[in-house]
Amino acid sequence: MRVLLVVNAFASSVTARSMVVIRKAFSADHDVEMVETTRRGHAARLARGAANEGVDVVVVMGGDGTLNEAANGLVGTDTALGVLPGGSTNVFARTIGLPNDPVECTGVLLDALARGSIRRVGLGAVNGRCFLFHTGLGFDAAVVEQVERRSSLKRYAGHPLFVYAGFATWFRHYDTSRPRMAVRLPDGRVVDDAYFTIVLNTSPYTYLGNRPLDLAPEATLDTGLSVVVIRTMQFARVLGLIASALGRGSHLRASRHALLAHDLDELVVSGHGPVPYQVDGDFLGEGEGFRFEHRPDALNLVLP
Repeated sequence: MRVLLVVNAFASSVTARSMVVIRKAFSADHDVEMVETTRRGHAARLARGAANEGVDVVVVMGGDGTLNEAANGLVGTDTALGVLPGGSTNVFARTIGLPNDPVECTGVLLDALARGSIRRVGLGAVNGRCFLFHTGLGFDAAVVEQVERRSSLKRYAGHPLFVYAGFATWFRHYDTSRPRMAVRLPDGRVVDDAYFTIVLNTSPYTYLGNRPLDLAPEATLDTGLSVVVIRTMQFARVLGLIASALGRGSHLRASRHALLAHDLDELVVSGHGPVPYQVDGDFLGEGEGFRFEHRPDALNLVLP
């Protein structure tokens, strides 16, 4: 197979040694070219160019943001996406059952390619941009923004940095005094007092260390989108909802302060003013209108 190995050398878990080892492993059975990303959006252009040239698989070694860019470059093509974890959290890689160590994951990925384990999967899209696992609007996007402002610490601090950013955002960087958006579901329901909203294409939402945070276990690559709408920013109540998601999630599902809906083809979120948003853990700024859709059979994905 022709394989393009796209590497974000600045990602938290990427080292010069691992790049050499991984390229050598792929080169044993495949025609491999390796390129490094140099700027935002570069992975999308590299992936799109590879698909136009008939490359069979684009393997991405980087964080979830680099992976999202490459996926957007491959949507609608026959070129498959392979995943090698290289970031601090690697949500999507772990979601599809890959090891969190990139060298170990290389062996799993090579075995999958040898078996031809490639499947067409569905993606979510927000305002035309596809996402692999989720989009966050409001508070969680504000947390991601604070993490990205300290991106030089991600390689060393990892999960503690996210926890710190969460508390800093709560107390200093996000307006918790009023609802921030309205969510309109396909069945006509409207929630106009949302403080933050998460739209999921897969589960879990993220990982705290090795613990998955399951906001919507119903979300899979074979179903429509799930949405979780949080209608409170009272500290104790939000912590209770998070604790529930770390367990069985019964309190989250029963709470009058949250709304969950599943297997959606579309939904619309309207901000009460500008709302921060992030896509697959990549902060993209602010917006006031967000149209979500589910795109079935959008991408060829290498699965273990």
